[in-house]
Amino acid sequence: MNVFIRQLTGVRFIAAFWVLMYHFQAPLATMGLLVPVVSDVLRVGRLGVDLFFALSGFILTYTYLRKLGPSFGGRAAGTFLWLRLARIWPVHFVMLNVAGLAVIAQSKVTGSSLARDWLNPIDYLKNVLLIQEWGPNPQRGWNFVAWSLSMEWLAYLLFPLLILILWRVHEKVPTGWLAVIWVAVLVPLLVYGTGHSDPYYTDNWGSTYRILTEFTAGAITYLIVARLIPADGSDPKARVQKLATTLSIACPTIVVLGCIVLNRVATFQPPLPENVSADAEALPPYYHLWLVPFLIVWIGALALSRTGLAKFLSTDRLVLGGFISYSLYMTHLVWYGLWRAGMKAVGINGGLLYAVGFIALVVGAILIAWAMWKWVEEPAREWMRSKVGVPTKPAGEAVEPKPL
Repeated sequence: MNVFIRQLTGVRFIAAFWVLMYHFQAPLATMGLLVPVVSDVLRVGRLGVDLFFALSGFILTYTYLRKLGPSFGGRAAGTFLWLRLARIWPVHFVMLNVAGLAVIAQSKVTGSSLARDWLNPIDYLKNVLLIQEWGPNPQRGWNFVAWSLSMEWLAYLLFPLLILILWRVHEKVPTGWLAVIWVAVLVPLLVYGTGHSDPYYTDNWGSTYRILTEFTAGAITYLIVARLIPADGSDPKARVQKLATTLSIACPTIVVLGCIVLNRVATFQPPLPENVSADAEALPPYYHLWLVPFLIVWIGALALSRTGLAKFLSTDRLVLGGFISYSLYMTHLVWYGLWRAGMKAVGINGGLLYAVGFIALVVGAILIAWAMWKWVEEPAREWMRSKVGVPTKPAGEAVEPKPL
């Protein structure tokens, strides 16, 4: 097992928790906890998904560069895609159906209308096939957060071809030129991120821009990191580690400062929509995609660092958090909807009881994620892996967590 996997597993929990707290902004505001800096960082918490996209490109390139890179093989590509489905589809399918049932339950509890544009067989089938986010102007529904899985699936379908290019780049292109290619790959994202048509940056192929550029940049980041790690797998040179440790602190610091600036400049603020729900999270500021390159550099820096933040992210609890991060991401929004409906049904909208309820919301989200990981995600993944004759426990993609 490569030594950088533990800290990058910890990063997965940071990314998922950032998204979770982004969606929980409304109750935080109710309790008066959206103070400066916290509010600024959470307002762009959707960037946790972009961090996932880049991390996915990094880890998959690390895992499959030598397996798929030298030549294309249809059987190997098919096995790769099956293993990726084993990773994401079982939890997705469960939550797709739970989300539909939750909408029905919520309408019964609150007396609200059951009418939803997406509550139909066609949109359900698109979600089952993971193609719901494909296209210039996708309409999201069912388990809303699964839009990113649709984009991940697109990247997986292209990966057996991308890895052929990455292999040749890895073999022939000097490190300096790798850095140039890394910048060039992200230019379309940054250009798109200067637009003002949609503060969420999903319209006009926005989600496709994000996955293709960030996933590829994450892959190239691994190629650069691989040049700086000795062939025998030992730790990088001391000067490399020192620079990496510095960058591992500098990059998130820059992201936080960028969040503050983006949320303080009036011209960066999107217009407020009409009839916005009190439960809706604040609109992110324009230009927040400009913070993505620093998140991707952060991944590379953590992979090369052995102290400081990298060591903290390697702790057993954060590694376990990384293991449940996918289930946390996939379950938290449905759980949040049910929590809101329940709080409204019992008439709790503030005060001490609301604060206790919020603690139950966060703790419940983590416990539900752990249960989903323990009894659905891992068993289903192991079963699907066994069907293609590979070890049920993936080598190189993760580390074994210690129990709670």
